[in-house]
Amino acid sequence: MSGDADKPHYLGHRERLRERFAATPDALPDYEILELILMQAVPRQDVKPAAKELIARFKSLAGVLAAEPARLKETALVKDAAVQAIKLARAAGLRLLKHDVVQRHAVSSWQALLDYCRASMAHNPTEQFRILFLDAKNHVIADEQQQKGTVNHTPVYPREVVKRALELQASALILVHNHPSGDPKPSKADIDMTRAVRDAAKAMDIALHDHVVIGKADHASFRALGLL
Repeated sequence: MSGDADKPHYLGHRERLRERFAATPDALPDYEILELILMQAVPRQDVKPAAKELIARFKSLAGVLAAEPARLKETALVKDAAVQAIKLARAAGLRLLKHDVVQRHAVSSWQALLDYCRASMAHNPTEQFRILFLDAKNHVIADEQQQKGTVNHTPVYPREVVKRALELQASALILVHNHPSGDPKPSKADIDMTRAVRDAAKAMDIALHDHVVIGKADHASFRALGLL
């Protein structure tokens, strides 16, 4: 026999999945979105098992997108091309979210800012410390990663933070870092560091508007908690 009977089973599945995505993209579960990403890099194999394994291992599509390349490669079929496709999807999503933050008023676009920070940091396996630099009208003029640390510590140097703010002619700052444990509750070290940055910035007439700690499902605001 020939024709459709000779075709690998996954070819029909790929076509149907593409059709479903074109019709109702929001209806697809995480593993099928991941399938579509993997299909771009693995053209002649069934990628559904790999997609399901990755979602199970990293708990969500967001977790997969943020995972370290070496850990992604522990899954069968996930080689360099697949890792690149996964990281490209994440970069595109973050760029879209960042577009809604940079050059906008930080207070009036606070939810967009939180959405961007969660997407970029919530699932990171190590701590990351970043700073949003604001102009005199509280528009975000720069978003920079300052440090990347271990699973529970990131070194931050107030003098370097203020130096960079002066270079950018920033009038205010918002600090952001993540807790890989998932619990956004500020630690004593977080509080001490934040107050040191606040005091150093204040001496140069630069305001510290907030420090936001990003957890996996929630966040903590120093301003809202009365810690600033």
